Amino acid sequence: MTFQPGRYVALGDSFTEGVGDPNKHLPNGVRGWADRVADKLAKDQPGWEYANLAIRSKRLRQIAAEQLEPALAMKPTLITLYAGGNDVLDAGTNIAEVLQQYEELVAALSTTGATLLLFTGYDVDVTPALRVFRRRNHHYNDGVRRIARTYDAVLVDYWRFEAYRDDRMWAPDRLHMSKAGHRYLASQVLDILGVGHSMDLLDWEPSRSQTLLQWERTQRHWVHDWIVPLVYRKIRGVTLGDNLQPRWPDPVPVPPKGGLRRLAKSRKGPGL
Repeated sequence: MTFQPGRYVALGDSFTEGVGDPNKHLPNGVRGWADRVADKLAKDQPGWEYANLAIRSKRLRQIAAEQLEPALAMKPTLITLYAGGNDVLDAGTNIAEVLQQYEELVAALSTTGATLLLFTGYDVDVTPALRVFRRRNHHYNDGVRRIARTYDAVLVDYWRFEAYRDDRMWAPDRLHMSKAGHRYLASQVLDILGVGHSMDLLDWEPSRSQTLLQWERTQRHWVHDWIVPLVYRKIRGVTLGDNLQPRWPDPVPVPPKGGLRRLAKSRKGPGL
């Protein structure tokens, strides 16, 4: 795949916003795989611009309502879309309806003529209680694969990446990728696009097994720190993305003079 410098627009939720890859100097306090992809695109072919419209906790219908029109207006040449993961984990979700909404969104994005990358979802094995969602996730993934073929989109089959079986690829909440996970995903996207990079999987020592006591202590901390707040937010009907704006709502040159960190510091308005 050969690219000329163009405009890369990323759409989605926390997966694309960069949650799990903290960086206090960047908008919304995160970096993520999409920033890394944009950086490497520009190093390979200078002249790229980049916008990231993704916001954590957004459902598919919100992504379509809030991000589609701005993305189309930017006239992108490269688009990445991950949407639907939060819907899969919502109780009572009708996956057939979600896939219909997803296909409508993809159809609209395909009219741009941009190279379009779509992502399957990973089977996050955080607790036996969530294994009931696996069948739903497999149905969603099958739909994404079919839609990718229908619209001649490039499929990033995240579900098949065995590297994510390692716990160190996940953030403490066990639902989002860690810094290493974001870095690895960026490398996979760049490989699919045929863009050179040096971001390989870290050469870790094998994980140490936990004793039963250590495992129980870890589980208690995880439930207290992540699951209880999540349930409380659901009861209140709020999400972590309610008061956030897109990190890079307008196309920015990549790399900007002084880097994204300096650009973030100098910017005023949405996203900061």
